[in-house]
Amino acid sequence: MQRLSLIGAFIGILISLTFVCSEAFDQSNDAVQAGLSRSLTFHASFDKGPDADFGLGDRKIYTAPNYKAQGDAKPGIANPDVVIARGQGRFGDALQFRKKNTMAVFYRAEKNVAYRERDWNGTVSFWMNLSPDEDLAPGYADPIQVTDKEYNNAAIWVDFTRDDKPRHFRLGVFGDLTAWNPKNLPPEQNPDFNNRTIVVTRPPFARGQWTHVVITYERLNTDPGGAARLYLNGRLQGTAKGIREHFTWDVSRSAIRLGVNYVGLYDDVCVFDRALSDQEVEVLHQLKNGAASLHK
Repeated sequence: MQRLSLIGAFIGILISLTFVCSEAFDQSNDAVQAGLSRSLTFHASFDKGPDADFGLGDRKIYTAPNYKAQGDAKPGIANPDVVIARGQGRFGDALQFRKKNTMAVFYRAEKNVAYRERDWNGTVSFWMNLSPDEDLAPGYADPIQVTDKEYNNAAIWVDFTRDDKPRHFRLGVFGDLTAWNPKNLPPEQNPDFNNRTIVVTRPPFARGQWTHVVITYERLNTDPGGAARLYLNGRLQGTAKGIREHFTWDVSRSAIRLGVNYVGLYDDVCVFDRALSDQEVEVLHQLKNGAASLHK
């Protein structure tokens, strides 16, 4: 009987400890989520149409014939092959690129991205659903670019490569072109380009399956240099360090560019004003209702 009593007491202690740990974990996640809410600067869920649900700047989506004609952009989606896919999102509805998108589809980055001339930090997060090898047309495809110029000039982007089988997935964070590539050499002739990209040779993308992409960047536009990280489904894939060149923006032309040459589903784009930690990226990945939970 004494032994049974001891076993019962031990089980009771274990149950109590489990409850305490679970409660502490929930409280920790609540605190992390509150921190995410304070740092959110932009969110587009596509559940109420293409315009953003939340933003510190202009929430409207814009379309132009291409990015050289960005000044002629009009509010709304003018590409008939870019539509809202009802009920097909990671959370609710999604933005769908039905054919290779060669038009400029973007949000204005001013205030929605917390760009700073000194010590620039931030995070970009979104979800994709596609089979890169089956769905994408020939050529590079950039699901997102954040810049005021080009992909290689003061820009943050991810892309699918052109010729690899399976297609690789890459993160690029490049400052002013004249600083890091003064001769303007093409990527295949410039080892600095490949040395500065994070490459995932076998990314987890598949048709019918949602993949979460998170880009963090910190201490850009500082003399010691900054760093950038790529996460897929909450897991760190790699870090680019020593990003010392400046990122010079005309913020009035800066944009969150969506679906450059992309084909597939796209959902829950959000931006934060600081680099999220590993724990925060994991909490963001597990939000049941996506980033909408952060501003309701």
